[in-house]
Amino acid sequence: MRVLLTGHQGYLGTVMAPVLAAAGHEVVGLDSGLFADCVLGPTPADPPGTRVDLRDVTAEHVAGVDAVIHLAALSNDPLGSLAPDLTYDINHHASVKLARLAREAGVRRFLYASTCSVYGAAGGDELVAEDAPLRPVTPYAESKVRVEDDLHQLADDDFTPVYMRNATAFGYSPRLRADIVLNNLVGHALLSGEVLVLSDGTPWRPLVHAADIARAFTAALDAPREAVHDRAFNIGSEVNNVTVAEIAEQVAEAVSGAKVVITGENGADPRSYRVDFSRFREAIPGFDCEWTVKRGALELADAYREHGLTREAFEQRFTRLAVLRAASDAGTVDDTLRWRR
Repeated sequence: MRVLLTGHQGYLGTVMAPVLAAAGHEVVGLDSGLFADCVLGPTPADPPGTRVDLRDVTAEHVAGVDAVIHLAALSNDPLGSLAPDLTYDINHHASVKLARLAREAGVRRFLYASTCSVYGAAGGDELVAEDAPLRPVTPYAESKVRVEDDLHQLADDDFTPVYMRNATAFGYSPRLRADIVLNNLVGHALLSGEVLVLSDGTPWRPLVHAADIARAFTAALDAPREAVHDRAFNIGSEVNNVTVAEIAEQVAEAVSGAKVVITGENGADPRSYRVDFSRFREAIPGFDCEWTVKRGALELADAYREHGLTREAFEQRFTRLAVLRAASDAGTVDDTLRWRR
């Protein structure tokens, strides 16, 4: 298929594009370029792409495309809380506009990168499945719920939306993010000798490696329509349902000499949930995640050492909020996060 990959110059997109190409798909990209320079180590050649803000997408950008994989978004809770209105404009309204344009252009499959954060403060001891109540507690997660609802209204015999509710991503990508939990804890351990946890360590987190997300999207792209049409899927593995304290212990094992420090200064995080990932395995026989948290921590530690991660880069270049603040202070983006001309 000819696949439009939005966010192809982001953390996940940089990993996913080569996986899609290796599966035989023709990949074209679409990205604002806000984080294209957040690079650690050699970066594979990007697919042919267009630099455009998601809010400015037109019918021309989806013409001749068989499928869309939509990753582009303001991509975490701190960013969403900084500018809730922008989060809804970009993550919700622009995403639905893209889907409508895609359907009108004859695109048959639309894979949407949602999140397990839609379950919010699920609590309890039961694993959360896709039919559980959605309790988003941040603008980021709320925007994902709204898009899923609107895409459901667009589904028909010729247009298949699929809602891929990714667990919290981890793992090395040439376009790194250091503001997601495992990536952050490994970096802090290497640079300071401490695995610093600001919460009380008790919240549960489901994690999934970037490469397993790429494999899952590729499998959903190739799956029979009846297996995925207008369905939500949790993407990850039950073995990677872990508490923040357990993640910290895994990091301490991966980074020799690092000590776990749980300050508790931020209190108990209300975002706590364990997730059931069996629906996707049932829909896609033979699929399972390959990466564990421990293996991912070792991979990250090796990559950080090999490519010379510095504290400045860790705190500035690979933290989404810091990148946007720096661009705003420098006047290269305006207050709507568009590039100044």
